[in-house]
Amino acid sequence: MVTLPTHNLYSKMRDLRWSPREKAIARRAFDRALHRELEATIQEARQIAARIKEPNELWELERHLTQRRKEIDAKYEFKYSVLLLVLADLVREGGINLDQLHGLSEDKLRIVCDHAQSAA
Repeated sequence: MVTLPTHNLYSKMRDLRWSPREKAIARRAFDRALHRELEATIQEARQIAARIKEPNELWELERHLTQRRKEIDAKYEFKYSVLLLVLADLVREGGINLDQLHGLSEDKLRIVCDHAQSAA
C-alpha cells in the first residue's frame, strides 16, 4: 500500500469535487453514525443517572457528559476538506461500513480505505 504524505493527502482532498449524489451518500452515512453514537451516549447517561445516590455523583455525570460532548464534537466534523478522513475513522471503528459509502467515486473510496487501514 502506498500512502501519500499528509500534506499531499489534504491537498488532494481539497481538490476533490463532490457530486450531489456523493454528498447525499456521505451525509447519510455520517448522520447514521452520529445518531448511533448519540443514542449510545444517552443510554450510558441513563445508566449512570440510575446509580446516582449522592450529590457529588451528579457532578460526575455532568463531567462525563461534557467529556463525551467534546469527544463527539471533535470526531464528527462534516467539512468536505476532511470528510473522507472522518469517514475512514468511522469505518475503522465500525461506526459505518464501506457498503454505506457505495456510490462514492473510486478516488474517494481509495482515500477512505487507505486511511482506515493505515490508521489501524
